[in-house]
Amino acid sequence: MMQLFDDVCVECSEHITKRYSTSFSMGIRVFEPRFRNPIYAIYGFVRFADEIVDTFHEYDKRALLEEFKNDTYKAIVQGVSLNPVLHSFQATVNAYGIEKELIEAFLKSMEMDLEHHDYEQSLYEEYIYGSAEVVGLMCLRVFCEGNNELYDSLKSPARSLGAAFQKINFLRDMRSDFDDRGRVYFPGIDFSKFTEADKVEIEKDIKKDFDDALVGIVGLPKGARFGVYLAYKYYLNLYKKIKSSSAARVQSERIRVRDGKKMYLLFSSAFRNQLNML
Repeated sequence: MMQLFDDVCVECSEHITKRYSTSFSMGIRVFEPRFRNPIYAIYGFVRFADEIVDTFHEYDKRALLEEFKNDTYKAIVQGVSLNPVLHSFQATVNAYGIEKELIEAFLKSMEMDLEHHDYEQSLYEEYIYGSAEVVGLMCLRVFCEGNNELYDSLKSPARSLGAAFQKINFLRDMRSDFDDRGRVYFPGIDFSKFTEADKVEIEKDIKKDFDDALVGIVGLPKGARFGVYLAYKYYLNLYKKIKSSSAARVQSERIRVRDGKKMYLLFSSAFRNQLNML
């Protein structure tokens, strides 16, 4: 009967992923089956932690996050939790040897969202590492399935990919982050005076992350490569849309990739994958 409980818990994480992110859901669905549930579990965990600091405005966010953090560590030690998101996450952490340091860095970045509204360079780098790069490393632990040599060789590109995704999110959500939460993540940027020059500098930084990440994607195990490449292509397309938009448009609206374009990216990426042309 424990298997039924395990299955129900990971199904909760899968449902969370599909409701919150069509892009990541699309990528996960094309993983080989053995990789899907662990990645759903990781996404469900990071999504719920992020929800605490981003949307629970009528509650004591700090107390809720502290409780979530304590419950996370307790679940990992005990190997069980009645919170389905934490149960599926702890199972993944324990099965794949995901380091506590990665979890701590992620939760620290969530705490930073409660403390900071403007980020100077060192805080920005710490936040990017904790909120995005370590998530890429958690997923990489799953993909490498205990192969530490492969993991070490792909750590840097995995961090770059996570950073690229997060920085794109910052640009895409620039208005809502400022209007709803009073946050500006990019160092030295005044939201009220966001210029074309500011935008170009941010885009250069993101382009470097994308370039560094692609080398690692090619080196991923076959069962994970296509799904990660698909997410990469989706975010690269979003990057191109933002790049071709004015600073004023980025500042005033949330730029999206149309569903039709997502389907095109799915089929074109599948074709390239089949021909080993990634």
